[in-house]
Formats: sequence, C-alpha cells, structure tokens
Amino acid sequence: MSDAAELGAFLKARRAALEPDEVGLPQGITRRRVAGLRREEIAQLAGISVDYYTRLEQGRAKNVSEAILDALARALRLRPDEESYLRNLAAPKRRDRRGPQRVRPELQLLLDAVQAPAFIFGRYLDVLAWNALGGAIAFDFGKLDERNMPKLFFLDERAQRLHPEYDAVCRELVANLRAESGRHPGDPEFAQLIGELSLASARFRTLWAEHHVQEKAQGWKLMVNPVVGELRLRYQTLRLPDDPDQGLVIYHAEPGSESERALRLLASWIAEAPTGERPVNTRPSHPHGL
Repeated sequence: MSDAAELGAFLKARRAALEPDEVGLPQGITRRRVAGLRREEIAQLAGISVDYYTRLEQGRAKNVSEAILDALARALRLRPDEESYLRNLAAPKRRDRRGPQRVRPELQLLLDAVQAPAFIFGRYLDVLAWNALGGAIAFDFGKLDERNMPKLFFLDERAQRLHPEYDAVCRELVANLRAESGRHPGDPEFAQLIGELSLASARFRTLWAEHHVQEKAQGWKLMVNPVVGELRLRYQTLRLPDDPDQGLVIYHAEPGSESERALRLLASWIAEAPTGERPVNTRPSHPHGL
C-alpha cells in the first residue's frame, strides 16, 4: 500500500473510532449506519472542505500542509504517537536502503552490567542484543533462529503459554510495529514482514486492520517463567541517541514484590545452572544479518 493510501486508511480508522459526543457533536436525527464520525463532521472540525478531506481518505491528496495536519490531529483527537505516525505518512522522509543493524560492543557491555532483564530491539522489532536475565524471563533468544518479536508472538505457539495476557500483548505489539513502520515509509522489508504475518495469522490481520499506533515506551508485562513462575514486571524503553532505530528496554519489578524475589531467584539459577542449561548470549545466523 502506498504512503497516501496508508494515510487514507489511518484517517478512516481514527474517524471510525470517534463518537459524536466525544467531540461535542449531537448524535443527529437519523441513525448512523456505521460507527464513528462522518467525513463531513471531521472536515467541519478540522476547518477544511469535505471534498479535500475525502481526497485525503481516498489517497488522492499530496503535499499536505503542516496547518492541515495540525487541524486533523486536533479533530481526530490523536495522541502524540498517533500524530507522529500521521506526519510520517503525510510527509515521508525517504532514506537510503540500509544494511543490517549492528549493536556496538560497548552496548553489549552495558547490557551485561545491568542487574535487570534488558535487551535492545531494532527497526523491525527484532531483538538485536540482550543480557542473561533478558534471555531468561521468557524466550531464550540465544537458542532461537528467529528473534523477530511479531513473528514470535503470532507464529510461535509458545508465546501464548508464556504470556497470560496474550491478547493485550499482541494488540500492543501490532501498534508498536505500525509506529515503527511509519518511521520507514516505503521500506520493502517492512512490507515483506507485514505481508508474511498477514498471510500466516488471522489474528495479526485483524489487529493490523485496526490501525492502532503506539510507540514502545513503558508499561507492564505479565509472564510465566518456566523456572520461577509468574513475573509481573514494568518496562521502560530508551531510544539510543546515535541510532533512534534501536531501543533499549529494561524490565524491573516493584520493590518488595514477589516478582522481585522471583527475579533474584532466577539470577541465582542462571549463575548456578550447568553451562548447557543457561540462557546463552551468542547470536545464531539471522536473515537480517544481525
């Protein structure tokens, strides 16, 4: 799908998600045949013509001004991450095709020094690097041939057993992937990844069609660890200044919680387990050359 068509689909999805009372409009005398606001209502809220807004939704408008994007963001009640996605689609910054992403050795040393589960993800939500705890709380990344998180969650049946809140995590992951794809409009590897997931997973197709956008920033994850049982952890994401396509994710437990005690037990198990049973920190061959 072209950037203009993606922009149109996103506008239509966000319009359908709004109800008249959310934006101070009356329901109207006639019953609405579809959910959400009408095109003319969004056009009115944004202060633009219905014809121009229709062309935007149909992917026929080009060179959308900053003023129009500001007005659309206000009319559609977009969150900051959704607004960034809108702007990325409306005014894509084309980039030269890049080679495989690499993690600097100094960052691996930093990961290993962190006394908490941590990993670094790349532009396609591939796990590029991790520390011992990061490779032990759920998937043992060092023993996997595939370390792309969307593929692991939608194509690997183990994901559902490891994550009791599987549906919520899937929804968040798809929204994260859409936010990442907006940073790289026209990237053929994104198109290939989304196409592969869409063909293989009906769940992914449904969630992708909803056009939810959410930057990977912070939140909670509930996991069932095979060694220490249930872990409820908060995570924080930090973008790397020298490569914004890479993000450092660190998990931590609430002080004094059962999860904090379980993490300490897991760290002890890693230190004491026979070499062949520990989560490994080496990287097998990967199609992206990571």
